[in-house]
Amino acid sequence: MPEQPYAMSKVPVEVLRRSLAQTIGAREITVNAVASGPTVTDMNPWMLGNPKVQQMVATGNAIPRVGRPEDVADVVAFLASEAGRWVTGQVIDASGGCFLGPRI
Repeated sequence: MPEQPYAMSKVPVEVLRRSLAQTIGAREITVNAVASGPTVTDMNPWMLGNPKVQQMVATGNAIPRVGRPEDVADVVAFLASEAGRWVTGQVIDASGGCFLGPRI
């Protein structure tokens, strides 16, 4: 069950995000997390070069495709920029609407 340690690692990030945002917010330092959905990277080798699998995974997204690294990187860049200065203590979903439910 290799996915268990990965899933378990998300809980401390949740606690750290909220706690750290409160602790260092007075110094105008923001703390956020980005929750990506299925993204074509080396971490998901089963999707690399496999359009059929990517299409199958994409059916669970409101935006009907799998994510690309730049989709997530753009959100991170926003949060790290001056434009994201008022966003703190949040989890930003950058998943293309993964698992929002069936498209109507």
